[in-house]
Amino acid sequence: MVDLSTVSPAIALGPLDGRYRAVAAPLVNHLSEAALNRARLQVEVEWLIHLTEGGVLPGAPRLSETEKAYLRGVVEDFGAEEIAELGTIEAETRHDVKAVEYLLKRRLVAAAQAPGVVGADGGPTVLPTVGEIVHIFCTSEDINNLSYALTIRGAVEQVWLPAARGLVEDLAAMAHEHADAAMLARTHGQPATPTTLGKEMAVLAHRLRRQVRRVEATEYLGKINGATGTFGAHVVSVPGADWQAVGRGFVEHLGLTWNPLTTQIESHDWQAELYSDVARFNRIAHNLATDVWTYISLGYFHQRLSAQGSTGSSTMPHKVNPIRFENGEANLEISCSLLDTLAATLVTSRLQRDLTDSTTQRNVGVALGYSLLAYDSAQRGLGKLQVAEAALAADLDANWEVLAEPIQTVMRRYGVEKPYEKLKELTRGRHIGQADLSTFIDGLDIPETARAQLRALTPASYIGRAEALAKKV
Repeated sequence: MVDLSTVSPAIALGPLDGRYRAVAAPLVNHLSEAALNRARLQVEVEWLIHLTEGGVLPGAPRLSETEKAYLRGVVEDFGAEEIAELGTIEAETRHDVKAVEYLLKRRLVAAAQAPGVVGADGGPTVLPTVGEIVHIFCTSEDINNLSYALTIRGAVEQVWLPAARGLVEDLAAMAHEHADAAMLARTHGQPATPTTLGKEMAVLAHRLRRQVRRVEATEYLGKINGATGTFGAHVVSVPGADWQAVGRGFVEHLGLTWNPLTTQIESHDWQAELYSDVARFNRIAHNLATDVWTYISLGYFHQRLSAQGSTGSSTMPHKVNPIRFENGEANLEISCSLLDTLAATLVTSRLQRDLTDSTTQRNVGVALGYSLLAYDSAQRGLGKLQVAEAALAADLDANWEVLAEPIQTVMRRYGVEKPYEKLKELTRGRHIGQADLSTFIDGLDIPETARAQLRALTPASYIGRAEALAKKV
């Protein structure tokens, strides 16, 4: 048999880079290894500019605007050639952050031949002479924590949040469209006080939107304070500088929130908080998937057939399976398991540093990728649903016993003795019809206006303020 690991082009091992590549692909620009290295390069460049611009480092030359533009252009132009070059360097260094440092130093040397790059005095560029300022005062984690904060923020704000909002908005639209579609509720799986289909979709949309707001409020923390968070090398080299102010200014320049007190690593607590919020969103979405699956099985929804004539079952041609919700359910479970592991692992570190966070953080993209895949499945599934109004009406009409609740409540209002017990005797474990309830109501010692109100009540009309609630989402 052919060894598939040798086939060219290379075959993806995982489904996110294979079968489902199109859905997860936007995360590559943020959470792939290449994106991480680009962010590392950005942090190194900005740190170099920050130190020379602020006059913190004695003897360091000030950079001209063309020199700063050149440096930032190295980041902006980071692509396939740079990725390959970086791979070659890392094969020698066996250290990913050091490889980025060496790549940047190569570009500093090359600046001498770059057209239009001149020094602050209008003469030759000074960039080839500032190589040793690159990565000065930094441990790898100073670069990594800031790089991960930048890439995770980009992935969440530009990819995850739009996808999550899209699912919420689809649900909200369903809530409005079907706000008045009366539906038998089921508590403990048993017929219960009616609701509307729209109101139940609104509950899920409201729950999901709360989690979106939590994710939107995420603080992306960063630090740049040396090997054990003491600014030790900084103070020895330049004792007169306010290094905490310098560090804070740099972190905030990157658009991140300063973490003033750390070990060698930024503590990752913000990441754990973020992943817990995303996982909670996912678990609510999982609730959506299982509830809609159940509604389909009850006949409350028909699924529109694909225009391409897709196959539902390999042997039973009549079936239209709710596969979008089943796929979504499974992918949410995978995503949550990864998010839970990330949240639990990243908040701990042996003493001042160990490398468990390094390999763990490389899976952030996978965790979010399975989330995207699930949201996409759920939205596709929702888009194929058609409400079976006749089924909703038939189910309500077959369960008049659910009116035992409002009838006994009115009886309580007018002081009738043991109303719950009397309705329990009439309805518990039994299906009764309109005639049975009318006979019961006629025998009640309550005002005729109240009897008339109860006689007019039907399971389909007993929905309280469900319609208005659905429209509030």
